[in-house]
Amino acid sequence: MAIAKRFPIAHGLAFPNGAFLRGFVEPVADFQGEQRPDGSRPQQRDKETGLPLWQCTVIDADDDANRKDIGVTVKFAAEVQPVPPKNTSPLPWTPVEFVGLTALPYIDDNGNRPRIAWSFRAQGFATPGQAGKSGESKDAA
Repeated sequence: MAIAKRFPIAHGLAFPNGAFLRGFVEPVADFQGEQRPDGSRPQQRDKETGLPLWQCTVIDADDDANRKDIGVTVKFAAEVQPVPPKNTSPLPWTPVEFVGLTALPYIDDNGNRPRIAWSFRAQGFATPGQAGKSGESKDAA
């Protein structure tokens, strides 16, 4: 089969009605790492690149998305914390488009019955419709 585990996917295919950043980009805690004296955990690192992992929660604007699929986590492997575009919308959430988005299907068996779920990674953010134009935030990779 020619499809690798994680495969590239267009933002518009994954989020056809848009995605909205909810909250902030945060480090991914490494729960396998040794707990620090203050009780915090070290930041998880990407197994392939060794770069620190960051994550954000986005709201999938698809009306057909079920309750478990509305809040989606997207991760970034980047040396520095990815910076989302400025929110110029009247909404409390920032509209975003992901640059270099990849998807990995997996079986989520934490419910009544197993279902296919998706793990998303991106290289960076852009203002919707501006991906690939004049230096939008691709700094995450």
